[in-house]
Amino acid sequence: MIRWLTLSLALLATPVAAEEIGEVTTAWKLLGANHRIVVEAFDDPKVEGVSCFVSRARTGGISGSLGLAEDTSDASIACRQTGPIRFLDTLEEGEDVFSERASILFKRIQVVRFFDEARNTLVYLTYSDRLIDGSPKNAISAVVIRPWAE
Repeated sequence: MIRWLTLSLALLATPVAAEEIGEVTTAWKLLGANHRIVVEAFDDPKVEGVSCFVSRARTGGISGSLGLAEDTSDASIACRQTGPIRFLDTLEEGEDVFSERASILFKRIQVVRFFDEARNTLVYLTYSDRLIDGSPKNAISAVVIRPWAE
């Protein structure tokens, strides 16, 4: 029973997976998948009523089709209030809320959350955890916590 409970808690702490919303082809490849930009959505696992949308490049070709290609570090994020905001658990500063592999080894695109209490705002930062060209690419989005009008 304790082992099952520990596994359940570990899974709850794991960042969520995203749902693919759409994609556009940026370069056609004769063999393998095309280069593309993918738009994915996920709901914050600890904040009900907040959804984030991430766009990022996916490398095509044969290596991309086999999952061996390294995607670029470029990503964009937009987070919005999509319903009444309710905190489901205690928020931790800089907590991972989304993470996805961007290469076969090491590189991940991540989204972390911060709470700016003075401004009553949730701030979401997306970045690549591997340095490319000397600095990590990053983008932010902020969600002001307001009453939800239906």
